[in-house]
Amino acid sequence: MHLEFRHLRTIKAIHDAGGLARAADQLNITQSALSHQIKGLEDQAGVELFLRRSKPMTLSAAGFRLLRLAEQILPQVEATLAEFDNLRDGKTGRMHIAIECHACFEWLFPVLEGFRKTWADVDVDIRPGLAFDALPALQKEEVDLVVSSDPEDLPGVEFIELFDYAPVFVASAQHPLASKPFVEAVDFRGETLITYPVERTRLDVFSQLLIPAKVEPAAIRQVELTAVILLLVASNRGVAVLPDWVVREVKYSSDYVTRPLTAQGITRRLYAAIRSEDREKPFMRDLIGLARTEARKLQAV
Repeated sequence: MHLEFRHLRTIKAIHDAGGLARAADQLNITQSALSHQIKGLEDQAGVELFLRRSKPMTLSAAGFRLLRLAEQILPQVEATLAEFDNLRDGKTGRMHIAIECHACFEWLFPVLEGFRKTWADVDVDIRPGLAFDALPALQKEEVDLVVSSDPEDLPGVEFIELFDYAPVFVASAQHPLASKPFVEAVDFRGETLITYPVERTRLDVFSQLLIPAKVEPAAIRQVELTAVILLLVASNRGVAVLPDWVVREVKYSSDYVTRPLTAQGITRRLYAAIRSEDREKPFMRDLIGLARTEARKLQAV
């Protein structure tokens, strides 16, 4: 027996409408075509699906079995088709984000809170991109957006500018370097540098300052949480370099000093790496817009 969705819709329409004529109107076909469809289905099944001697025509036991199947399957089919429509129209989808910037968690959470309110049907997840190769994962469609400060020339991938930021030196107000207007690579030679637990090539202080100058700190202490880094710095247990949006509040505290790296300062740019085919998805455009707006708020503080 070859059973199609239209057969299930026919059985349900006739039952709900209470007769062939009204069911044919609902299905937008002629009564003759509907009768022919029922006869063909009964021939395939080898049983009667309707009791034609009753007025109005009612379902047989076999017909009621098909009706129960229709009531179970058709809502699922309609829901799936609606999901496909929403996917096509960009109203729903998946937004799995990988972050190559450890400090970005604090900046990204307010963005995702605003995004969630508008795009409740989009599946959002965050994966620390430092734990795996985020950009190859983007190309393989394992993630949908990578937050990175290191753009690469990759086929099918676009790096969309989000905002610029400055890596900032942070020390205790009692630290000897607090008297300097800026710090240079050589100033780190005798210091304990407190960093996030990631490869040094992914840390601005190394990639932009210490590695080019061939300077090694006296010691490196790795700490997971920004709050703990700042606590250790305030206790004069070491110094740190953090993005300016992270230290926007502590720069007004008497416990800390913040200083630019080098006399000119260092500026970095944060990007959203996405697949080119996803750029025009409405929820992707909205997330990038929210990210830029949140950055402007932070920089205004």
